[in-house]
Amino acid sequence: MGFWFGGVGIRWGRVIIGGEVGVDRTEVVNPATGGVVGAVPAYGVAETDAAIEGAQRAFESWRGVGPGDRARLLRRFAAVVDEHREELARLEVSNAGHTIGNARWEAGNVRDVLDYYAGAPERLAGRQIPVPGGLDVTFHEPLGVVGIIVPWNFPMPIAGWGFAPALAAGNTVVLKPAELTPLTAIRLGELALEAGLPEHVFTVLPGKGSVIGQRFVTHPAVRKVCFTGSTPVGKSIMAGCADQVKRVTLELGGKSANIVFADADLEQAAAAAPGGVFDNAGQDCCARSRLLVQDSVYERFLALLEPAVKAFRVQDPGLDTAEMGPLISASHREKVASYTSDAQVAFAGVAPEGDGWWFPPTVLLAGSPGDRHWREEVFGPVVSVLPFRDEAEAIALANDTEYGLSGSIWTRDLGRALRMARAVETGNLSVNSHSSVRYWTPFGGMKQSGLGRELGPDALLSFTDVKNVFIATDS
Repeated sequence: MGFWFGGVGIRWGRVIIGGEVGVDRTEVVNPATGGVVGAVPAYGVAETDAAIEGAQRAFESWRGVGPGDRARLLRRFAAVVDEHREELARLEVSNAGHTIGNARWEAGNVRDVLDYYAGAPERLAGRQIPVPGGLDVTFHEPLGVVGIIVPWNFPMPIAGWGFAPALAAGNTVVLKPAELTPLTAIRLGELALEAGLPEHVFTVLPGKGSVIGQRFVTHPAVRKVCFTGSTPVGKSIMAGCADQVKRVTLELGGKSANIVFADADLEQAAAAAPGGVFDNAGQDCCARSRLLVQDSVYERFLALLEPAVKAFRVQDPGLDTAEMGPLISASHREKVASYTSDAQVAFAGVAPEGDGWWFPPTVLLAGSPGDRHWREEVFGPVVSVLPFRDEAEAIALANDTEYGLSGSIWTRDLGRALRMARAVETGNLSVNSHSSVRYWTPFGGMKQSGLGRELGPDALLSFTDVKNVFIATDS
């Protein structure tokens, strides 16, 4: 059985559980054109239960696979992903509107994350703890079935950030892609089978979050839920999981600050600012959407920023020259536009007209920290600018939010950089750059931006329980 999307064949094989009779379907739309490129099933509770139960049955055998063999399977999965990197990237361009450059990086990131965690099974070591009268050892036991709920803004990387460490630790995975962007997750599920992962170890199940995601929360066989998305939905998942004392990892909203001090390299900071907020059309929880500029260089910085914003290339995402594509949907474009309709626009870039959900990069001047566009997560190519006087005010403004996911600090003063980095309440910070996500370093938020850490060495153990065993040696 197969479905076809824009000339790309998706062989569903045994990735999806359940038959097709009576199953609803969701149209898949290209956000750059508004055209329908295909349709995928929207599975219900019965199919979700079947997928979870299949994963539960597969868990006992998967956890028993030797560390070296499990590592080899994950390395093979990474190699197969690499072989299909261009195919996956093209799918993401047509489904999510990502630029081809970004999409190639994202497919490569899945490969890299798999390779990184392929080194984990052989290194998932416990400890021997000195005790009187015997031997005390610890084991890292896998949890069981892990349910992963993936957002539409980064469908490939965030899927990999969840399933790679979960599988490496010996868990089985049922993954629900976002309704708007299911294609690459479906293909990754099939590539896992092609790589040799046993059936039901990694299952991809498209459908509604209110159905499949909610069943992850309520089904007793699912022992952990990984969710990336809005803070309100994350809170409801956390509350639901509490009923079964179920583990959660949450990566939620953000309203990150980009703080520019007068002693910074202003040219470099201004040139980098558009990419820090407009990448992926601003549909990024890490977007530096609050720009704080020290008052003594405020006007000069805006003068440097304007040509950088206007030069930011918003184009057909399939072009190698594109720096930004469209927004994900018509309704989302309306939401983003609502933040600019009554705000003071300093300047804006340009975007294509006609078909598709395009929006220009836009710079707004905040009258106060109470402005709606300053406080709320716009999730679009919109940045709000506000001056500050000194370090104390910069810290106060940066921390005056319920969020704490990412941010940047621009200064030549090393002492100031370290003071600010310790004082700003956020999980990931960059100094004199906007780079904060690497697969070998931890990623996650503070406050209402999330719970737990993904990536790096920290993520793996969150998919295990520590078991302590005492063996008496005195008879």
